[in-house]
Amino acid sequence: MENNKTKERIKELTELLNRASKAYYQEDREIMSNFEYDKLYDELTALEKETGIVLSDSPTVKVGYEAVDELPKERHASPMLSLDKTKDRETLRSWLNGHEGLLSWKMDGLTIVLTYNEGKLLKAVTRGNGEVGEVITNNARTFINLPLEIPYKGELILRGEAVISYADFERINAQIPDADAKYKNPRNLCSGSVRQLNNEITAGRSVRFMAFNLVKAEEFDDQNSRSRQMEFLKSLGFETVEYHKVDENNILDRIEYFAKAVAFNDIPSDGLVLTYEDIAYGKSLGRTAKFPRDSIAFKWEDETAETILTGIEWSPSRTGLINPVALFEPVELEGTTVKRASVHNLSIVKSLKLGIGDRITVFKANMIIPQIGADLTGSGNIGIPDACPACGAATEISKENDVETLICPNPDCIAKKIKGLTLFVSRDAMNIDGLSEATLEKFIGMGFIHEYADLFRLSAHKDEICKMEGFGDRSYANLMESTERARHVQIHKLFYSLGIPNVGLSNARVICRAFNNDIDRIRKATVEELSAIDGVGEVIAGAFASYFESDANKRSFDDLISELDILIPEESEGLEGINGKTFVITGSLNTFDNRNALKELIENSGGKVAGSVSANTDYLVNNDINSNSSKNKKAKELNIPIITETEMREMLGLVDI
Repeated sequence: MENNKTKERIKELTELLNRASKAYYQEDREIMSNFEYDKLYDELTALEKETGIVLSDSPTVKVGYEAVDELPKERHASPMLSLDKTKDRETLRSWLNGHEGLLSWKMDGLTIVLTYNEGKLLKAVTRGNGEVGEVITNNARTFINLPLEIPYKGELILRGEAVISYADFERINAQIPDADAKYKNPRNLCSGSVRQLNNEITAGRSVRFMAFNLVKAEEFDDQNSRSRQMEFLKSLGFETVEYHKVDENNILDRIEYFAKAVAFNDIPSDGLVLTYEDIAYGKSLGRTAKFPRDSIAFKWEDETAETILTGIEWSPSRTGLINPVALFEPVELEGTTVKRASVHNLSIVKSLKLGIGDRITVFKANMIIPQIGADLTGSGNIGIPDACPACGAATEISKENDVETLICPNPDCIAKKIKGLTLFVSRDAMNIDGLSEATLEKFIGMGFIHEYADLFRLSAHKDEICKMEGFGDRSYANLMESTERARHVQIHKLFYSLGIPNVGLSNARVICRAFNNDIDRIRKATVEELSAIDGVGEVIAGAFASYFESDANKRSFDDLISELDILIPEESEGLEGINGKTFVITGSLNTFDNRNALKELIENSGGKVAGSVSANTDYLVNNDINSNSSKNKKAKELNIPIITETEMREMLGLVDI
């Protein structure tokens, strides 16, 4: 019976850790802390060692995340393995076994492989899942410190980390008015930036490249020295990760140096890496199924402190989620005073058995983000609010993939209105300048705004607005001018501005076109009709139809459109060679702003753009015709022509630029 329980625990841990890895690596979100992940990972490793059972999808035998379809894929010449790890300093010292090593930062970004030939950058590929990565060459060209030409003319292959500094992370987040839309940490921002389809976006994110490994340079004599390789990379103009040569006598001092420096380091780091200085010796040790034996990772033993939980703050958001934040007696961690930490969701509140007055341990994940490690009392007396703190409506508990969250179902919740109105006035929606989230909050508090249409009736409150702090006659006049411009709105932007869950600008355009931009047909569309639209799945269809099933939403929408001049795009008769044809677009584009820009031109010319290659596809648009991506392979199997962006421009009748 005990053996069966152990097997079930292995299965449970494998599934849970895989779900956490997918969320972190593919979806750039976190469903558990690093502390909790490491704890569960170590438990799984111990159970696998004890039983000899290792499931085929165990995270202990899989590496990294799966590459997404939006960028061309390429298989690495040799697998890029992850590193074995330890949190014990003495283990790190004994690992050297009398040899010299290089100790460096383990940076928290996205690993990139660069290839240079004849002195020029030829290719950049992400680590991907360790076997197959994504080609992001055009994006890499915008990294702020990456040399595009180097003095070495032979083939050069190196590895490094794409990172975004804390300073740039804070600068970029400061430009995002919607608190819910802000990036959670520099790694998530970097991951999304590096894998953009439009490298202009990447260029604005201040991504930098830090080299940490020379893979190939045949004409260079490295003299069997890892540090000489690093000096060689520096001589070519690459910025390298900070490293120090160590042995068993000084490694503990060097670790302490890094431990103190991490608090002031502007480049995100989640530990250290130790590699043998003697390259040949390291290679002679070989590798395991998952780890190379020439390197090992060191993760910080998180500094923890005990304190008393004094309360839980429940914070409503635009999406309806009410997020729990733990409040506790202040403690000193990593040189700063900490007194609050996100608990992420209701499931974590329950699993920790949190209670007011409980003694808890807190730590900073990677020495940065405050987290609760454990509840030493476990009274579990936290009461779940039965009313939304913002509007007083009865709360509900939602459960998805075994994760419970607390939500406010009230569509008229003031928290939802503030966030929803912020989206409504944003550039891609109604584009009303002069209405920040703070201003909207003031207007709602003063009773000026109860629904979207009220934004076009603010003139009724001129005297009060002009007397508000930060406002005057000129600000009021600018606001009125902006709202008048916003009355003339394209139909798909109107529907996008409503903030229907999962309905983005592109989805809204597709839905409008499917119903010939007939506003009555669009608002009365059923789930079945919406689901039949290519690119609109059941989730989007359900959300869209559900929105217009609400009597309150219907009344609000009618009131809104009475204030607007809705612009309907002119119908195109179609362009010969494109009219009636189905296109699939993949890879990076050079002359269009993004895929949506090309998609709009194709659709305006009578064509259709699909998301995947099938027997119904007429053309695959890909600048890398020889790519081994899944879409290229599928197109070749089906004898579907693969055309470049230049050929697509010719079909559209565009003059070359």
